[in-house]
Amino acid sequence: MSEASWALQQAIYAELCASVDVKSVLGDPPRIYDAVPRAALFPYAVIGDGQENDWSTATESGSEHILMIQVWSRGQGHREAKQLAETIRAALDGGALAVSGQSLIDIRFTSAEYARQPDGETWAARLKFRAVMEPAP
Repeated sequence: MSEASWALQQAIYAELCASVDVKSVLGDPPRIYDAVPRAALFPYAVIGDGQENDWSTATESGSEHILMIQVWSRGQGHREAKQLAETIRAALDGGALAVSGQSLIDIRFTSAEYARQPDGETWAARLKFRAVMEPAP
């Protein structure tokens, strides 16, 4: 199943990089990472942790994916982090992502958390999405 998870991550990255709205807030090319470089400029997003579950039926294979995307900001207060989170949510929620080797049944935003970080100058938003897929025919 991990091949499906990696294919989903690649499709999410491609979708976010293609979004004009995402590029307008995270640069062109957008600062979206799997592993954040040491000197990364703020703001940026990280395709973060996830969970994969078997979603098979008696006759069909399938997988459910719970994934996190984190947004990091050094703007004044929560405003920038929340605006960035909304832009990413809008780009992915209900989207028709092209997932290699898979048929995406659905991807939906499920929740967001916002927090000031202990350094007092960084704000974060953590978005959670749920995707359901089955192997492409």
